[in-house]
Amino acid sequence: MLKDIIKSVEHLSKIPQKDDPQVTDRTFFIDASHQGLTAIPSEILALKELEEVHLENNQIEEIPQDIQHLKNIKVLYLDKNNLRSLCPELGALSSLEGLDLSYNPILPSSLPVVSCLRTLRELRLHQTGLEEIPIVICKNLHHVELFGLTGNHLKFLPKEIVNQTKLREIYLKRNQFDVFPKELCVLRNLEIIDLDENKLNFIPEEIGNLTRLQKFFVAYNNLSFLPESLRQCSRMSVLDLSHNVLQYIPDSLSELARMTEIGLSGNPLEKVPRLICRWPSLHLLYLSNTGLRRLRRCLPRLLELRFLDLSRNRLGRCPSQLCALKNLEILALDDNKIGQLPSELGSLSKLKILGLTGNEFCSFPEEVFSLASLEKLYIGQDQGCKLTYVPENIGKLQSLKELYIENNHLEYLPVALGSMPNLEVLDCRHNLLKQLPDAICHTQALKELLLEDNLLTRLPENLDSLVNIKVLTLMDNPMSEPPEEVCAEGNEAIWKYLKEKRTKKIMATKIQAWWRGTMVRKGLGEFEDLLKVRKKGKSSPKDKKGHKAPKGKPGKRNK
Repeated sequence: MLKDIIKSVEHLSKIPQKDDPQVTDRTFFIDASHQGLTAIPSEILALKELEEVHLENNQIEEIPQDIQHLKNIKVLYLDKNNLRSLCPELGALSSLEGLDLSYNPILPSSLPVVSCLRTLRELRLHQTGLEEIPIVICKNLHHVELFGLTGNHLKFLPKEIVNQTKLREIYLKRNQFDVFPKELCVLRNLEIIDLDENKLNFIPEEIGNLTRLQKFFVAYNNLSFLPESLRQCSRMSVLDLSHNVLQYIPDSLSELARMTEIGLSGNPLEKVPRLICRWPSLHLLYLSNTGLRRLRRCLPRLLELRFLDLSRNRLGRCPSQLCALKNLEILALDDNKIGQLPSELGSLSKLKILGLTGNEFCSFPEEVFSLASLEKLYIGQDQGCKLTYVPENIGKLQSLKELYIENNHLEYLPVALGSMPNLEVLDCRHNLLKQLPDAICHTQALKELLLEDNLLTRLPENLDSLVNIKVLTLMDNPMSEPPEEVCAEGNEAIWKYLKEKRTKKIMATKIQAWWRGTMVRKGLGEFEDLLKVRKKGKSSPKDKKGHKAPKGKPGKRNK
């Protein structure tokens, strides 16, 4: 197996050496990830010119001593294995710049060997069970630019972390920090800080020292206010404050002129912060579940906005000012109280994804049909009013790829679905569908057809012509054609049943045509006349026991 791995990457890693009298092939890169390896093969360790090795997603249990022979290696990925200890020889890799040991049950006592890797620039120790960072690593490694520590049990950082003066990115998501580690505020080269999903109550004023900070993630904490000094992080472009307890955002943050993405979802704001309209370069705006009842009139100033999430609020209508956001590509209005869409909706000519699930539409909002670029439409009604039909005008959405109309009261689907050449996903679960239109067999791009919990008894006989279908769900339907036991066996069994039924139907038609021709050729009359005679013969007066009724006594009739 290893020979196949090496062979498959050789064409990417052979570099002719012009200085050599005889040009030779040398392997610099190898990918042996996802191979089920339990040990690092000796053949890999023998490739002394290797510079990058991928061994992630295996079951490797130890690093052999011979790892020291890979003197030129610069990148080594060993994440998602079963490593418990690190051999001392690992520290001999004097050229190593990138090391990933994430998702391994490494014993803390074996980690100090990493401190010998003085050239290391990227160190990833995500989800390794760390409760504290070995001090010796922070003391000895002075060139680290990326430090990944997500998903551990850290409560603090060692004060020696200040030695990481070149640190640009640090990832501390899903740890146990109660207090923002002030040591980070000394590392002036920091560009990315990720402290999502901790227990932070505040951010210190010293955060303003990080004038190069570009991306700051502190979602899912307990922040109730923000420091004014945050405005000094003049290069900030991404700020995620989602799911905290913030009631307002300081107006001073409007000085962050480079903002392109702001996450405020899950905070009890109740109003759209005024300063948002002062960020004209904003591309992504998350305002889900913030208690909004209306939007600000200045919102159309965000001419560069691509993504807007207003789901799970209390909006009673869809404001027409949204239609001025000409560059909008994704709009989420799910779980509000909207009953009608503005007639100008078609001006969102670049809109590709629209979420309307869980609103109060009494009928299908036909304003949607003017969105020529729409690719995904979500209008399943898990709460509120239920839709009873989908108009035939749905066929105008020729770019549509995914249609989600689950949890409604639909009894039938529009024939126009068959004229939608790009439709790949159709979700009709939990409706009242009794049958599918035969036209659905023309949606050749369809890959997923979700039909569970309806009233279907049969499928269109040519449904197996949908050769791209990978997912077909029919649970909780009173199916008879195909029978439920056939449906339970999956797509192949369903397709086989439909083909066999269609073959039998074709054969029956051929036999009937042959019989008609035979009757005519033999001069026995037209086929239809023979049928009349046959029916007349069936109506002879007989009682239930099969005997003729006696003369003068009429047979018993049904009351």
